[in-house]
Amino acid sequence: MNSDMQPSFSLRQNKYSAPRLEAGLYLVSTPIGNLGDITVRALETLAGCTVIACEDTRTSGVLLKKFGIDRPKISYNEHNADKLGPDILRQISEGAAIAIISDAGTPLISDPGYRLVKEAIALDLPVIPIPGASAPMAALVGSGLNNTEFRFCGFLPAKSQARLKSLQLLLHASGTLMFFESPARLKKSLVDFCQVFGDDRRAVVARELTKMHETFHRGTLDELLSEFSCLEKIRGEIVILVEGSSGEIDASSDPFELLDDALKTMKTKQASNHVAQLTGLSKQDVYRMALELIAERDNNG
Repeated sequence: MNSDMQPSFSLRQNKYSAPRLEAGLYLVSTPIGNLGDITVRALETLAGCTVIACEDTRTSGVLLKKFGIDRPKISYNEHNADKLGPDILRQISEGAAIAIISDAGTPLISDPGYRLVKEAIALDLPVIPIPGASAPMAALVGSGLNNTEFRFCGFLPAKSQARLKSLQLLLHASGTLMFFESPARLKKSLVDFCQVFGDDRRAVVARELTKMHETFHRGTLDELLSEFSCLEKIRGEIVILVEGSSGEIDASSDPFELLDDALKTMKTKQASNHVAQLTGLSKQDVYRMALELIAERDNNG
């Protein structure tokens, strides 16, 4: 594309001019499935920027072609971020407007780019978020679970033992918990969710959000496990939401009992920090208690 031409985009067979952008790092949200969820501001930004840094240029190319956007593209992902990051920052410092987009949704949410934003801020370069579609937010508002307090936890570890440890840390969290999960691991993850949170904890599995086959599966963790265990093949991108804990730890709870339970799945320091957070005791005091508990176990053989 000739850089002297007026940037433009197409929408519903109509062509619109896009403003040329000031220098900066633009974090542009794109649809998570339904292309109709793109915002006009996102289209203006993508059409008016100097370069579009895509997680995958082929995937983003479909979106850009749909809306008649013809701007230079580069591949920017977790594999080349360290190499390309300094050059992107240099271009911005020289006056370029660089837009970052992921394959779907809001960039930097379980995607590369966090360090780039941090470095851009350190260099006093403008960072401009262009909000839009977000799978966790779409899942949350459609779940029926508490949306006044929530925590996005991203992808859990692939191995069950590590996954159980991560979930144990969230056992007493009071807000709704949100996770990304792959179809291949959904059943195994639901087994671990039941083990940590209990069969009766309410949860939701949201699949294929904004797409033709969007579904919300609601029930207890045990009910969801039974439902998905009956399916031979599970398809679609998945967000799991789990209801938060119903109450805080009683102030009279024995920290030694809490430690004893935590040490079954966590290392000493991790368990100490976890119990300190639950009880309000200092990390140093709880760590000493953990050492005492471990020594007592060793002595008792």
